[in-house]
Amino acid sequence: MDIEQARADILSRDRLVWDMGERELRRRVERGELRRLGPGRFVTTKRWEGLYAEDRHLLEVVACDQRRQGGEAVVSHVSAAVLHGLPLYRTRPTRVHISGGGTDGRTNSGGLVAHHGVAVPDEDVVTIGGIRCTGLTRTAYDVARQVSRNAAVACLDAAMRSVAWDERSRTYDPERAEQWRDAVMTRLTTGARGIRQARWVFAFADGRAQLPGESVSRVLLDELGFRHIRLQVPFVGPAGQDWAVDFGLDDVAALGEFDGEGKYVEAELRAGRTIEQVVRREKEREDWIRGISQRRFVRWTSAQLASAAALRDRLARHGVHPPR
Repeated sequence: MDIEQARADILSRDRLVWDMGERELRRRVERGELRRLGPGRFVTTKRWEGLYAEDRHLLEVVACDQRRQGGEAVVSHVSAAVLHGLPLYRTRPTRVHISGGGTDGRTNSGGLVAHHGVAVPDEDVVTIGGIRCTGLTRTAYDVARQVSRNAAVACLDAAMRSVAWDERSRTYDPERAEQWRDAVMTRLTTGARGIRQARWVFAFADGRAQLPGESVSRVLLDELGFRHIRLQVPFVGPAGQDWAVDFGLDDVAALGEFDGEGKYVEAELRAGRTIEQVVRREKEREDWIRGISQRRFVRWTSAQLASAAALRDRLARHGVHPPR
C-alpha cells in the first residue's frame, strides 16, 4: 500500500454521516463493520483485516496526519519507517510516533500519539507523499534503538537495500551500502537509550537480504554460531539462468534458503504460473544446484524462525549442524 491508497481507504466521519446518517454510522461501528483509526477517521473492517501490519500502521499514520493542525513535530521512529516502505517484522505499533521539541526530551505517550520531545534538525526531515517525517538515516537510527533486534535487522537491511540496490540493472552496490552505514554509525556516539543494540544492528546489517525472513534467518544463524555466511550465492542454471541461493553456510559446506509464502501463493510473484508449476520449478532448480555444488541444501519457512532452537532443529533434520 502507498500513501495515496491509504488516503483513499480512510473514511472521514463527515463523509460517512453525509452518506448514511449518524445513526447508521453508529450502528456499523457497533457491528464491527467500521474500525476507528482515531477521532473522525475510519476504515472498513474488511479492508483492515486483509492488510499487513505495516499497511495497517500506514493507515494510522496518514489518519493522524490528516487530523494534525500545523506544528513543527514530524512523523518518526516506526511510523516514519512505514512511510519509507520499510518492514516492521512482527512489530505491532499501538501509537503513531512523532518527534519535535516541547516535552523536555521525554516521550509523551498519551492517547493515540507518542510524542518524542527531541529536536529534529532540518537536514533530518523529508516529505513523503505530503507528510513530513524523519529521513531514512534518522529513521533507521531511531528504529534500531526502539524495536526488537530481529525487527531492527529486518528494517535496517531493507533501508540499506533501498540505498544500494538498483532495480533496473538488478545490481547491488556494496560501496554505497558502506557509505550509508558509515553515515549512520556517526550518530551512535551518544548514550541514548538502546545505543548498544543499535551499534550491533548497524554493524550486522546487509542490504543484500531481500525479505525480512532472510534478515531474521541471518540473526538466528549467527546466534547458532555460524560465522561464514554468504548472501545471494550465485549459480548458473542448465540453460544459462542467473540463480541465487539465499545463504551459503560456508562453515559447514551447506546452502540454505528461506521460503517466503509469497512465491507460492501470490499471483504476482508466480508470474502466471500455477502453484504446482512453481513448486516443480523450485525442485528442479534445487536439484541442479545441489548437484553442481555438492552441498547439502536446506529450506525453511517463517515457522522455523520462532527461535534459534527451531531453526537448529530444521537444519539438523537435513544433516546440517552449527560449527563447533
